[in-house]
Amino acid sequence: MNKQNFDFIVIGSGPGGYVAAIRASQLGKKVAVVEKEHVGGICLNWGCIPTKALMKSAETYSTLKQAKKYGFTVDNFSYDFGAIIKRSRQLAGRMSKGVQFLFKKNDITVIMGTAKLAAKDKVLVSDASGEITDELTADKIIIATGARPRSIPGIEIDRKRIITSREAMSLEKMPESMIVIGAGAIGIEFAYFYQTLGCHVTIVEMLPNILPIEDKEITDVLTRSFKKYRSKIHTNSMVKSVQAGSDNVSVTIESNGESTELEAELALMAIGVQGNIEGLGLEDLGVEIDLGYIKVDDSFQTNIENVYAIGDIIGPPWLAHVASAEGINAVEKMAGMDVKPIDYSSIPGCTYCKPQVASIGLTEEKALEAGYVLKIGRFPFVANGRSLAAGESEGLVKLIFDERSNKLLGAHIIHAEATELIGELSVLKTLGIEGHDLIKTIHAHPTLSEAIMEAGAAAYDEAIHV
Repeated sequence: MNKQNFDFIVIGSGPGGYVAAIRASQLGKKVAVVEKEHVGGICLNWGCIPTKALMKSAETYSTLKQAKKYGFTVDNFSYDFGAIIKRSRQLAGRMSKGVQFLFKKNDITVIMGTAKLAAKDKVLVSDASGEITDELTADKIIIATGARPRSIPGIEIDRKRIITSREAMSLEKMPESMIVIGAGAIGIEFAYFYQTLGCHVTIVEMLPNILPIEDKEITDVLTRSFKKYRSKIHTNSMVKSVQAGSDNVSVTIESNGESTELEAELALMAIGVQGNIEGLGLEDLGVEIDLGYIKVDDSFQTNIENVYAIGDIIGPPWLAHVASAEGINAVEKMAGMDVKPIDYSSIPGCTYCKPQVASIGLTEEKALEAGYVLKIGRFPFVANGRSLAAGESEGLVKLIFDERSNKLLGAHIIHAEATELIGELSVLKTLGIEGHDLIKTIHAHPTLSEAIMEAGAAAYDEAIHV
């Protein structure tokens, strides 16, 4: 058995773990990372990055089908589904190697295996056979083991007919039909990918709208867009049962007291995630768990001294950039630095379907519930010259200001480039910039970002182009 001592041990190498490890190394700490499966975690290997490669392939195929609109004649083109999947997997591999390079550059020790906390300052690492190979000690331990797809109680994911996002991004052949259970970001992205390539997609969501945490005005636009692709959408619908057959799957849903049976080749379970808390020795050590997630304080410390947790393992929002921010914040606090707490009201969220959806802050509904008096500005991309030139005029910018303080409460965009545009609004909200500061900031013409300025102006009845 190998015995080593470190300043920091990080369990998990996803966007929370690897970022925390690198920041700790930058601060002069001796760091080890224990990884069970793939360096880079779910995000780089089975989530954020490879799925965006799939989205780009779908977007390119859609553009080729509209080539005539741009003055091109493209005849007899088709796609190679296997090649699309292969490109996505190759990109995931490349990103994982990139993180390995960063570990080496920052002199971080990487130990492959399964970690278990034996004490508040000790981690045991086992190989695939269960044999303990390493005994590690450290002053600080950071748990960053992430989360995995969850299922509806009583419904078993067999990974053949009833699949998760992992299987959805590595299928051997293109399915003819698919039922997507859950219309959050993961479900909607895969629905977009498969429907664009010709799969008959049915979306089932238990809440009243797809992307239920987004502003309803925005999701109404997305719903209309999806229906143009002939997607079938069942909202306010509870899944009662899922039965896998030899060559199909049957899903029974209930809506308004009536049952409906849906059939497809595959069913994708996309109802959310659950924390990877099992097998870590948390119970024996006495680490407090709340609703399946590790409970932490404002410094990301658990109830056990010197044991910390970050990222999906501590609960929502389940976003890679949140895990990274938490990792940096936690490490800097451990190092004794004066660090501002993370403002969870200023976390941007993105969905990479087409049109994309991006937002930050409160929806109109939540702002009203909170008692704010609102000024709301909207600007449609059909009135934006750059959007028209690009042939991407679907969508709008919606900005929500507090009438009393003129501060930005929420920003919501639906457009082909929404996830890039949200960055400006993240800065505005984080810095607490007032509405007229945005309006008086000169934006280059012609650009998509002019729509943000115009939406701000619309909130104060000063919009020029609408």
